[in-house]
Amino acid sequence: MDPLHDIQALSNVDIHVYEAVAGESGEYGWAGFSALVRATGLTEDEVRQSLQTLIGHGYVVPAEQGYGLGPHTFGVER
Repeated sequence: MDPLHDIQALSNVDIHVYEAVAGESGEYGWAGFSALVRATGLTEDEVRQSLQTLIGHGYVVPAEQGYGLGPHTFGVER
């Protein structure tokens, strides 16, 4: 059985940044760093730190022009 990502282990900031990546990456499949800072209203350091966490968990992947969503592996543990 594949382990499920535990979305509950993410902070509110991480979830906010993940949602910004999802919202900003629609047309091109990626979101630029500056766009994520603007969309979240967070500092560059906060966004950078959160992106490192999200990349480490596989929720976000570095893309050629910024950041994109990783595989959708969220699930509900029974």
